[in-house]
Amino acid sequence: MPLPATDAPAPQRLALDCRTLLDHRVGKGVCGCCGALRPRYKRLVDNIFPEDPEDGLVKANMEKLTFYALSAPEKLDRIGAYLSERLSRDVARHRYGYVCIAMEALDQLLMACHCQSINLFVESFLKMVRKLLESDKADLQILGTNSFVKFANIEEDTPSYHRSYDFFVSRFSEMCHSNNEDPDNRTKIRMAGIRGLQGVVRKTVNDELQANIWDPQHMDKIVPSLLFNLQSGERTESRSPSPLQASEKEKESPVELTERCFRELLGRAAYGNIKNAVTPVLMHLDNHSLWEGKTFAVRCFKIIMYSIQSQHSHLVIQQLLGHLDANSKNSAKVRAGIVEVLLEAAAIAASGSVGPTVLEVFNTLLRQLRLSVDYELTGSYDGSTNIGTKIIKAHEERQLQEAVIRTIGSFANTLPTYQRSEVMLFIMGKIPVPGLNLTLPSTESEPESTRMIQVMLLKSLVQVTAGFQTTNMLTALPSSFLEPLLSFSLTDDPEVRLLVLQILLSLIDRHDNRPKFSKISIISDISVLKLKVDKCSRQDNLFMKKHGQHLYRHIYLGCKEESSGQQHYETLYTLLGLLSVELANEEVVVDLIRLALALQDLALSTDEGLPVYNRCAVHALAAAYLNLICQLTTVPAFCQHIHEVIEVRQKEGAYLLPEDVFIENPKLPSSLEKVEGGVLFLQSKITEVLGGSGYNTERLATPYIPQFTDEDRLSKRKSIGETISLQVEVESRNSPEKEERTPAEEITFEILKNAIVDSVGMEEQERERRRQVVEKFQKAPFEEIAAHCGARATMLQSKLNQIFEITIRPPPSPSGTISSGYGQSQSRSVPIYEMKFPDLCVY
Repeated sequence: MPLPATDAPAPQRLALDCRTLLDHRVGKGVCGCCGALRPRYKRLVDNIFPEDPEDGLVKANMEKLTFYALSAPEKLDRIGAYLSERLSRDVARHRYGYVCIAMEALDQLLMACHCQSINLFVESFLKMVRKLLESDKADLQILGTNSFVKFANIEEDTPSYHRSYDFFVSRFSEMCHSNNEDPDNRTKIRMAGIRGLQGVVRKTVNDELQANIWDPQHMDKIVPSLLFNLQSGERTESRSPSPLQASEKEKESPVELTERCFRELLGRAAYGNIKNAVTPVLMHLDNHSLWEGKTFAVRCFKIIMYSIQSQHSHLVIQQLLGHLDANSKNSAKVRAGIVEVLLEAAAIAASGSVGPTVLEVFNTLLRQLRLSVDYELTGSYDGSTNIGTKIIKAHEERQLQEAVIRTIGSFANTLPTYQRSEVMLFIMGKIPVPGLNLTLPSTESEPESTRMIQVMLLKSLVQVTAGFQTTNMLTALPSSFLEPLLSFSLTDDPEVRLLVLQILLSLIDRHDNRPKFSKISIISDISVLKLKVDKCSRQDNLFMKKHGQHLYRHIYLGCKEESSGQQHYETLYTLLGLLSVELANEEVVVDLIRLALALQDLALSTDEGLPVYNRCAVHALAAAYLNLICQLTTVPAFCQHIHEVIEVRQKEGAYLLPEDVFIENPKLPSSLEKVEGGVLFLQSKITEVLGGSGYNTERLATPYIPQFTDEDRLSKRKSIGETISLQVEVESRNSPEKEERTPAEEITFEILKNAIVDSVGMEEQERERRRQVVEKFQKAPFEEIAAHCGARATMLQSKLNQIFEITIRPPPSPSGTISSGYGQSQSRSVPIYEMKFPDLCVY
């Protein structure tokens, strides 16, 4: 009977069945004879695969394979190659159950075998991992990643000279940016990519034989991938204070996993690798415009600053400063974002944030401050074509300026006192002084630019001097800093004067007494203020002896300014109070009382043309300060006189007291012509009562007159056509108890005009002379030039000969001459140490 027709011939079906059987498990029966012909390692590998892949790895046979691999390590490479062959075939045939079994077997063999032959086995293992990672299936990619992570945690006994991880860096970075349609798969793939990068770093960072993972070609892939996941999860997940404090569920989130990986990467960075690790962060923030938001940029650099070694902090600061310079023509929001990051980074790094180049840090910040002022005034970035179309917004530039000023203060707070003094001098040298640089071309915006730069740099000084503590005022505040600072208190700009006063308060206040004098008022008992008063040291006495008169003078002139407001007078009162508490000895107390009485005379005078409010404010300032100083001196008669005058003012002239002047809407009289009698403090009375307590009565009886110096050129209170009277008070050095005054020298407009004209004429003559000399040397023949120079050389030589003859000739003997053996008189030379000099020549 004929056989029924079939789809395939019987021999083909038999071959197919045999091939399938040999692929997975050597069967019994027809092909049982073939099993004995196969190598033993292949039979052991085949036996670990079950007939049904859902049954999983055959553990008993896996133990046999592991024992065989440990007994014959030379077979490891063949086992790995055979497993790799089977896995490739299963992947191609979509037999994913057998793929998982093969990878499980590979993992167990890797964990069990630590011998010299493992390198060849690893090559097969990495080849299989690579095959899985190249697959489009998310499960296979995750499976390959998990196997690679297990491998990365193995410490190999022998180094590998030829292994490369470039593919894995690229592939894992690509997985970190996965855009899989399924959100769950997308999250799993991204997390697998992050774990894979973490494994690559662990495997290569400490192995000198591997490719340097810190090379830019690798960092440019790893760091942006981590930042991408850190940023993408930031919108949906709340960040815990620390990854270590997160719950188990949060630890599995991409954000937390990314942060842990990023911290681990930075924690392994050595000194020479910091730049390569931070540069990709800067580029990522630039490319994705993340500086403007500030939040993410600040978070990134907080992670960086907390993760790297503390001694490397200044390297990150330097890179940020360099990046700020590179973006100096970018928008104000971008620059403000970089500055905010600098502010946070400096606070974290503390004393190590500045590094060895202290002044360079402040120079960069001050340069950005000046550029911002120029951009705000000119409205352009110096005509740059690439960003010339951008509109510069003044309010954004002001926000940037405030951020830079805060950052300068943050950096300064990390410095010791001596370095902060250097920074103060450095900033002071950057402040433009009106009246200088006259040769520079002037523009319409130049005065406003100069004023704005002055204000910004003085605000920077306010930040730098905040909390400044020093035991020696004389060395901490040298004349090179204090004199230029005080000179700015003579300008017309009230904002500049106020900033100068605030700087002085920060420098003088060493016991936190400043808040206690913040408001001007008549305090009946100053013990409620709880002032901290220490005995004035020798250094403080020297400081006041050297700079006291300058401080008094600027306080006096500050009260004369018509543009001074309530805040100015309150600051001046605080300054007087701090001088009395911090730096006062008996002589300083006397001078301060004289100054207060001089302020009362200033308010009474009508020659200065002060408005009624200013005159009342000066009266109130003098009353409040005298009430304070009388209680500090603890002289009962002095206190009684001051309190009597204050009581009279409360009844008859309340507008002369601070409680009625420094309010929102003060009620002031139209004029102050009738201020006299009991409402005034009497210098004679004060001199009398203080003289009985041992104070210098002669000095108290002498009215205070401020000394006028060249600094007045900064003040524009007077026009150039007015007559300026300069009164110079000179104290006799021989008798310090007495004061003598030279008659006032009147300098009129004509004298000033002639002096200016003469100086201009002399400059023209000098310029013409120089031109003639240059022209002569350019056009005259050589012989004429040589003769001219020779004549000058001869004249110089003759003068030198005369000088030598005078100096070499021995001096005459004080006892006369002696006779030589030949009857001639001869001068006897006396040694210099035996000569008798007049007293006036000895000092």
